[in-house]
Amino acid sequence: MIEIRPLWTRRTAWTSSAVQDRLRRLNLITVMPPLVLVGLVLVIFTSKTWWHVVIQVIGLLATMATAERWTAGDFIRVARPCLVLTAFVWLAGALSDKSAAFYGLAMVGSFLIPPLVRHRFAALVGLAALIGAIGATNLLVYDDKIGPRLIAYVVSPVLGAVLSTVFMFASQKFYDLVAEQEESREKDAELAVARERVRFASELHDIQGHTLHVVKLKVALAEKLLHRDLERAQEELREVHELVGETIVQTKELAYAQRRLNLSAELENAKNLFEAAGIHVRVDRLAEAGAGADELLGQVLRETTTNILRHAQARQVRITLTEKGISIVNDGAPDGETPVLSGLSTLRTRLADQGGELTVEQKDGRFVTAAAFPEKVAR
Repeated sequence: MIEIRPLWTRRTAWTSSAVQDRLRRLNLITVMPPLVLVGLVLVIFTSKTWWHVVIQVIGLLATMATAERWTAGDFIRVARPCLVLTAFVWLAGALSDKSAAFYGLAMVGSFLIPPLVRHRFAALVGLAALIGAIGATNLLVYDDKIGPRLIAYVVSPVLGAVLSTVFMFASQKFYDLVAEQEESREKDAELAVARERVRFASELHDIQGHTLHVVKLKVALAEKLLHRDLERAQEELREVHELVGETIVQTKELAYAQRRLNLSAELENAKNLFEAAGIHVRVDRLAEAGAGADELLGQVLRETTTNILRHAQARQVRITLTEKGISIVNDGAPDGETPVLSGLSTLRTRLADQGGELTVEQKDGRFVTAAAFPEKVAR
């Protein structure tokens, strides 16, 4: 029994549906047009009768069906019956003096051999022997020009099958490398998001850890002073109350991306995160933002960075900082309507309160996030 390696099942297990779609489109673009073009050329320029056209078209359709299912990762159940069908097509071609009819059998066989776990060479030899044996039936029907017929119906088809199989081996290796690169890129993006979460947790710890430690000390002090110096104990408790209130405010600001940020630090952090995720980033700092806009621009940049890492399949990001605002452009945006991003919606309201404007646009696979401020804020 032929053992088939579950290559595409393995890919599906560690790549997202978006990556699968991109790989399939890549396969369709690179594999299907050459197969169809060569098949049509053989039909048009080598067919002598309507019967030749019929059998050649049948073989071409079987090849196209196998190739289409191969790009979808579900070709075994289609390729096997197509292999039998194209074998009969080649037999009909050999008996009716149609040397190009081997094309379908050679192509379908070349899709089946590379995924084999073992005995690939034996399978290739078997395919070549099958094609050669079927082609040799032409010599039993036509006894003229034995040499040319031997070349046309045995040697050339066998070489064609071997070359197409070698090409499919190379193609499979190429797509395996592409899939592995996508896997690595996804893991890098996940790692970048994890680092961002760690940074968030660190800031939260900085806010609450220090406060809780101080509160603990002040409560302990107030407890000791309760019976000795009531006024001092009350003062300590008032400070605890104020400190807790300030911490609540800072925690809310951190949770809603409202904590005061440094734009330069955020630019460096965004650059590091994108590079860690395997995304090429370009920063154009055409001018320095004014103090009034620095914090809000940093918040926009941080939120956009997180959105790109989580929701896009970006390969390139360009950040442009001007005197009046910032724009972040990334590719790899998913098709469809512009997604609703709650973090940016919150920031849009805050910018509007400051007289600024936050816009998002998705077009042709690119997503643009831009924040602009009037001159009085930017300067």
